[in-house]
Amino acid sequence: MLQTANPSISLRARCIHQVRLFFVALQFFTRIPIPRWVGFDPAWLHHASRYYPLVGLVVAAATSAVYLLAALFLPQLVAVLLSTITGIYLTGAFHEDGFADVCDGFGGGMTPARVLEIMTDSRVGAYGAIGIGLLLLLKCATLFYLPVQAVIAALLIAHPLSRMISSVFIWRLDYVKGDGKAKPLAHRMSTAEMLIAALTAAMPILLMGFAGWISWYGILAGMAAAGLMSTWLGKIFMRRIGGYTGDCLGAVQQVAEVAFYLGVLACMGNGILH
Repeated sequence: MLQTANPSISLRARCIHQVRLFFVALQFFTRIPIPRWVGFDPAWLHHASRYYPLVGLVVAAATSAVYLLAALFLPQLVAVLLSTITGIYLTGAFHEDGFADVCDGFGGGMTPARVLEIMTDSRVGAYGAIGIGLLLLLKCATLFYLPVQAVIAALLIAHPLSRMISSVFIWRLDYVKGDGKAKPLAHRMSTAEMLIAALTAAMPILLMGFAGWISWYGILAGMAAAGLMSTWLGKIFMRRIGGYTGDCLGAVQQVAEVAFYLGVLACMGNGILH
């Protein structure tokens, strides 16, 4: 007599697998320790990118919590700096390092091979040092001029949104290095996986928008700015090297995050001509 599979067991196994994929993504993109029971299989990394925005939401929760706590006792600038430092510590400067490498590679390389060679070099050059310094300064300055509620909302939206935008590159473009830190994630994302990433990024957008912590105009302006800057970067990557690398993903995340903050700030009416 044939035995039919228990659908509840199958569903439970699938759910556990998804939890494992999230923890694998969390371990890959942050320094946050994960439970031992999760285990590890290299093949899981091929599908963990669907939870990249969810990892961003975890980072956003930590940075916004630090900001809120610091803002109770310290000036706005100090609270913003502590929040930014928290994000860098949790991710091990993973994305900031990618941005610096892209500045060095695309600033100093004239051919695709040379660009990739420079980005592989662990040393930081003038382009990278100046670029990451200005980026962090712009990030902190932009958040400094936002109201407290808007800072928290912007962090909760920008971190997962910027990572979702970065995931689009995995979904649509080709990985152009034979090896590298993003190689395990370089398998093309399926449309279903991209949809999971997009839905994750949409949750804080809807929550913060309906809560009124940021106006819908600010959210749309931030999303538009992030999308435009990322599209511009994508065109540069395709023209110069024919695809993306792990450093490119980090650069897109950083630029999209800052662009979102700038879009929100632009809708606050803080321009010097007002």
